[in-house]
Amino acid sequence: MTETAQVKVAAEAHVYVAAHHVKTLARQMGFNETDQTRLETVTSELARNIVLYAGEGAIKVQAVTKGKRRGLKIQALDHGPGIADIEQAMKDGYTTSGGLGSGLGGAKRMMDEFHIESAPGWGTTVTAIKWLKEQ
Repeated sequence: MTETAQVKVAAEAHVYVAAHHVKTLARQMGFNETDQTRLETVTSELARNIVLYAGEGAIKVQAVTKGKRRGLKIQALDHGPGIADIEQAMKDGYTTSGGLGSGLGGAKRMMDEFHIESAPGWGTTVTAIKWLKEQ
């Protein structure tokens, strides 16, 4: 596994491929099992959102550093309809797909950094970073 990977997401099967890539890289980087599962869960949520709302896009995974810190960055990229109200979409209980409505808010809580750029008709980019805990 290289320290950067990009997985095309256009079907439910791709959700699992992307999540597996993330978990593999997280394990190789030394993330504990709990954080590996968090990273896998966040990737699944972001990839599933691409399938549900945009139809297709990509998950980009990259090992990153900031000073002496090492982490894993996950980016979900699509050119779908975009998110009209990001603040509303981040609220627990909000859903447009009939799900539980804990997706984006729950994903944000599992990560150390989380940022969404989106506009109707433009698409969406979600960037999430999890930093390795100091040993």
